[in-house]
Amino acid sequence: MPVTAQITRFAPSPTGALHLGNARTALFSWLVARASGGHFVLRVEDTDAGRSQDGLLERQLDELRWLGITWDEGPDVGGPHGPYRQSERSSIYAKALVTFEANAQTYPCFCSPEELQLSRKTQLAAGRPPRYARTCAGLSQAEVQRRIDSGKAPAIRFRVPDHRTVEFVDRVHGPQRFQSDDIGDFVIRRADGSVSFFLGNAVDDSAMGITLVLRGDDHLANTPRQLLLLEALGMPLPEYGHLPLVLAPSGTPLSKREGAASLTDLREQGFLPAAICNYLIRLGHACGHDGWLAMDQLASHFDLGRTSHSAARFDDAQLRHWQREAVTHSTAAQIEQWLGTHLDALPSGKERSEFVAVVKGNVLFPAEVDELVAVVANDSVPVSAEAAAQITEAGPEFFARAGQLHGASAGDFKAWTRAIAEATGRKGARLFMPLRSALTGATHGPELAPLVGLMGTARVLGRLESARALAGK
Repeated sequence: MPVTAQITRFAPSPTGALHLGNARTALFSWLVARASGGHFVLRVEDTDAGRSQDGLLERQLDELRWLGITWDEGPDVGGPHGPYRQSERSSIYAKALVTFEANAQTYPCFCSPEELQLSRKTQLAAGRPPRYARTCAGLSQAEVQRRIDSGKAPAIRFRVPDHRTVEFVDRVHGPQRFQSDDIGDFVIRRADGSVSFFLGNAVDDSAMGITLVLRGDDHLANTPRQLLLLEALGMPLPEYGHLPLVLAPSGTPLSKREGAASLTDLREQGFLPAAICNYLIRLGHACGHDGWLAMDQLASHFDLGRTSHSAARFDDAQLRHWQREAVTHSTAAQIEQWLGTHLDALPSGKERSEFVAVVKGNVLFPAEVDELVAVVANDSVPVSAEAAAQITEAGPEFFARAGQLHGASAGDFKAWTRAIAEATGRKGARLFMPLRSALTGATHGPELAPLVGLMGTARVLGRLESARALAGK
């Protein structure tokens, strides 16, 4: 059976940094569109003028591009359904409000936050679910005008029809049923004139032809409200899928304190975008492939029907596993770009490329390469306690002989170490461990032979002499 092309979207609010939950929603929406041969839209929900910032928006868009997520329509690429910023779509919402008013489906509400809070407490104390008590629903036109003339600006509430059952099939959680009597009349335009999430979000999804809305399941209770709005406007209804939230390991909301940092933080730490995407496709989703997936392979192994119904928990060990995989599957040129300024102490060209090839398997984050750069670029290196113990055990004569034999090997590491073995009687770990300790200051690290080649004769001899002196103390 042919797959129906889906039109999906991601609609960030430029009020803060994107976290892993946001990134997963964007990725899943993008994968649904790409897997079905559909269309992916990016829309900006920036009606909260007090908190929205253009700088944050640019950062969010840059981070999505960094992850490899591209969109077919959006504020920076245009498209047939623009504008793509809600702050520029006020005329569209105004038409919807006029339609509601003409059909007597809305009314002005003058209740203050304090009055609403008191009503809520009263209902809860009486054992009733809190919902708006329709305090302003019966105000006469004359009373409404009197209050407006006195300087009070009303919000606009949608009049929820009584005794209705709102049903839809959630693409993640299955059939859903809500009673309209439990919803209560809700605000669709604030007193300051801006539209609420309920209205702007619903109208834009329908007007832009979105066929499937994926979002966190903290929005599940919003969906019946939005379906009622679209039904009242006679607009097409999208399907909805509500993804379980991504929580911190403790089960609390994501936080930097528990390792689940924002995308900005993860990027600054040096996580590769492919690592994050490979992690996210398996976060609350039974991916159809256990191994590494390139970005252009993700869609073919994604199935929304395999999404978990339960909240997922951030796992730093798993993210680091995929970071290791990402480093392993990156080309030398990609690794060199990733390490960036950390390689500045090395000359560009062949020597730098050779160094990257040697250390690639020993680096998980860019900052970790600094010690290895020092090994090949600095005249001396600090010696760890473990390395010092190895040097002391080998004794000064071992390093004296190693230095004497180095010139005769003509840069052939195997010939050099074979000659040292013959001269000292040391083999295996007893040969290579003190040698590595003297030359790198550590007892473990990348393959020693190419490192020695990159150090150059002067550094090798200098470190052997330092080791001889240390062993003789």
